[in-house]
Amino acid sequence: MASPALTGPRRVTRRVRRQLPTSPWLFAAPGLLITGAFILYPFVSTVVNSFTDRRTLVPGEFVGLANFRELLHDDMFWIGLRNSTLYVLGVVPALVLLPLLLALLVQKHIPGITFFRSAFYTPVVASIVVVGLIWVWLLDERGLVNSLLETVGASPVGFLSDQWLILLSAMAVTVWKGLGYYMIIYLAALANVPRELHEAAAVDGAGAVRRFLTVTVPAVRSTMVLVAALSSVAAFKVFSEVYLMAGPSGGPAGEDTTLVMLVQRTGTGLTGRVGYASALSVVVFVVTVALMLLVLRADRKEES
Repeated sequence: MASPALTGPRRVTRRVRRQLPTSPWLFAAPGLLITGAFILYPFVSTVVNSFTDRRTLVPGEFVGLANFRELLHDDMFWIGLRNSTLYVLGVVPALVLLPLLLALLVQKHIPGITFFRSAFYTPVVASIVVVGLIWVWLLDERGLVNSLLETVGASPVGFLSDQWLILLSAMAVTVWKGLGYYMIIYLAALANVPRELHEAAAVDGAGAVRRFLTVTVPAVRSTMVLVAALSSVAAFKVFSEVYLMAGPSGGPAGEDTTLVMLVQRTGTGLTGRVGYASALSVVVFVVTVALMLLVLRADRKEES
């Protein structure tokens, strides 16, 4: 007769083996449900609605490609596409280079460096609404910046009333808030750069700038591509910064509108054109994917 000490583990093992086929699905079920309810279903619903004339309180009927044809003749769509493209061109280079330089500054282990790392990262964890209100207070016609300009005899600048200055101000907020986030990514990449490479370059007579260009940049090149892809997608889908700077009604004649802001203004409200806004959302999705593929393809060309 076998002792319980020998039969016990065997029984437990058999019981575990009988549960294995279903256990992974049980563990994955909550995540799959959340993904399906908040990502897959809204995505499929948006694509379906883009082919209808649905409004906020009206189901709508199938209209085929009518919404997409209307986009081609909508001046606001082209204004939004132009502004979103300019936003990417203005923000992405800054968010690729400046966080890298910032990471190089805070990389060294010197007394008090932890304080500066935390200070640079603070805007990342701050609410975008709080950040936007702070910058509105700074850049308002009667804000701190214009008050300082008046003290030196300069005229107030319409940071929040001029079409282009609104976009530039929003770009500054995006860069300021994203510096710390991408700085952490670069710090992780710089930690993997062999110190021997810098020492060998220094022995060969390379200065700080030359070591940066010939050692640091090639070593973190893949990270720079990642930052470019992430910041491109975020910049093209920008909403909060421009919305807070321009206000709910937008700037003069809506010239500051981005594509995501146009989606919000078109598809919300009691008479919102949900079908047309869904078509705009599909275009935003397609352009975003195209941006990521463009960045990755450019990186592959440079490697080859």
